Amino acid sequence: MKSFFFAVFLLSTLISLPATAQRSTIRSGEIWPDDTGVHINAHGGGVLRYGDTWYWFGEHKSEHTSDALVGVTCYSSKDLVNWHNCGVALSVTDERGHDIERGCILERPKVIYNPVTKKFCMWFHLELKGRGYGAARYGVAVAERPEGPYRFLYSQRADAGTWPVEFGAQELAVADTLNEANYKEWWTPSWRKAVGQGLILKHDFGEGQMSRDMTLFVDDDGKAYHIFSSEENLTLHIAELTNDYLHHTGRYTRVAPAGHNEAPAIFKHNGTYWMITSGCTGWAPNEARMFSAPSVWGPWTQHPNPCRGPKADLTFGGQSTFVITLEEGKYIFMADIWRPRHPIDARYIWLPIGFENNKPIIRWQDEWNF
Repeated sequence: MKSFFFAVFLLSTLISLPATAQRSTIRSGEIWPDDTGVHINAHGGGVLRYGDTWYWFGEHKSEHTSDALVGVTCYSSKDLVNWHNCGVALSVTDERGHDIERGCILERPKVIYNPVTKKFCMWFHLELKGRGYGAARYGVAVAERPEGPYRFLYSQRADAGTWPVEFGAQELAVADTLNEANYKEWWTPSWRKAVGQGLILKHDFGEGQMSRDMTLFVDDDGKAYHIFSSEENLTLHIAELTNDYLHHTGRYTRVAPAGHNEAPAIFKHNGTYWMITSGCTGWAPNEARMFSAPSVWGPWTQHPNPCRGPKADLTFGGQSTFVITLEEGKYIFMADIWRPRHPIDARYIWLPIGFENNKPIIRWQDEWNF
C-alpha cells in the first residue's frame, strides 16, 4: 500500500524544473522548486521548527482535483529557502468508509511538538468523502518524528455540549429564545444579530461545532490552541487543547461572531496576539482582515487590512494560511495563490511582516531574503 501512495505521489507531482543550485531569495508567486527541481507541493500549510531544521507541512494537490488523493506532504530546510522533499507525512487510505479515505477533503494541516510526550501532533480540517463540506470536522494524527509517518487517531466536530467561556447566564438566556424557524432568510440584520447571539451555535450544540479552515498556536506558557472557522464559516473559534495537544479541553471562545472569516493565521508580538484572516469568497482572493487582543481569550479588535502594494486589496492574489515566528519581532506571512482548475500549480506567497505605529504590515516584495 505504501508503494502505491508513493507511486501516486511521484506521478502527480508533474510541475518541475531542472534541479538547480541553492537559492538565496524568496520569490512569491513563482514556481518554488525543491532540491530535485520539482515545485513544492505543500498547500494550505504550516511550518514547524524542531532543532536546527524547519519542516513545512501542506496539502498534496493533484492535477485536476483538490480532493486528497495522497495526503499531507512534508519538506525540510535549514534556511527556509531551500527545501528537501521528505515525502508523505500522513497518507490517505483506500479503506472504504475510513475517515481519511482517498478522495476525502483534507485541508490546512498544522503540526506542533509536545515536549512532555515527545510527540509531533498534526491537526487538519477534514471533510468525509462524498459529503462535500457537510462534515466540518477536525482530524488529529501523531508521530514520533517530525517528518512522520503520522498515525491517524480520530476526527470529530468541536466541543459538543459546551458553550463558549463568555456565555454566562444572560447570554444563555438569550440563546435559549432563538428559534431557527424565525430566521429562514439569511443575511438580514436580524439574522446576523441572531448568529452573533448563538443561533448556529445552538443548532450544533449537541453534534458539535463546525470546524473548517484552521491553524494551531502554542503560547509562551506551553498552552496550545486550535483556531478554526465555525458556524458556517461565520464565526472563528479558539479552543484550548489538552496538555498532550491531542484533544480539546472544552474551553473555547468566539471571535468576530457573524463576521464571516476563514483562513486564520496567528502570532504573538510584544505580548499582543495578532490574527490575520480572510473573507469567505471560495477560491477567489479577497481583502485580508486583521485582529488583535491582549489575551488569546480576547477581547479581539478588528483593524484595517495589513497588506501594502500591488493587489493589496486582494491579499496580493492569495489567502492567509500561517505566520512563521523566527524570533521576537521577526515573522513571515504565508499565503496560498489558489488555482482550482489546476490545483498542483497553486503558488505561495511568503513575505516579511513589518510594523508601523505598532501594528503589523505586510508589504509586497518581488524578491527578498533574511
